[in-house]
Amino acid sequence: MLRYLLLLLPAAAMAQAPLPGAGLAWSAERPLTAADFTSRPRPADTHAARTSSTINTDINCQGDLAQGTAVARFEPNRSWIQDPAHLTPALLRHEQLHFDLTEVYARRLRQQLAALRVPCARLGVRFKAVTQSLFAAWAKAEAEYDRDTNHGLRPDRQAAWETQTRAELNELNAFGELN
Repeated sequence: MLRYLLLLLPAAAMAQAPLPGAGLAWSAERPLTAADFTSRPRPADTHAARTSSTINTDINCQGDLAQGTAVARFEPNRSWIQDPAHLTPALLRHEQLHFDLTEVYARRLRQQLAALRVPCARLGVRFKAVTQSLFAAWAKAEAEYDRDTNHGLRPDRQAAWETQTRAELNELNAFGELN
């Protein structure tokens, strides 16, 4: 049996990889709350909050049959709110959408892994190519989201991203919450 495990992290979270399975798995029924943000910002951190999330992936091969999983996870111990007393619903929605974007890319990865048709002996190279490409697209989307919404301070752009992300989650519903 051949097994691959890869942790995909947005750029802000790459310094310290969490243990696989740590954190909160994404769920449509369980949005983030202020209590989920358990870390503290460093003195140099100027943003109002930070969401750290990952995509945990796992591939198992038995013979020529490969099965892959991808789970979007929120990392409470690396996520923070600068001033919890001034947490607004708009700020929490902005941070939730970062996590929702992680789920969009986890679903896209599940979709790609389901379509992967290569012999297990050559799976490593293909798996790496698929995950690296997806990670690059995810990192780009996260950066574009913050830039376009000015970190949630542009309500019109925030609303547009919320609508677009909900639509993407719906389009990828067949690859949703599999775990």
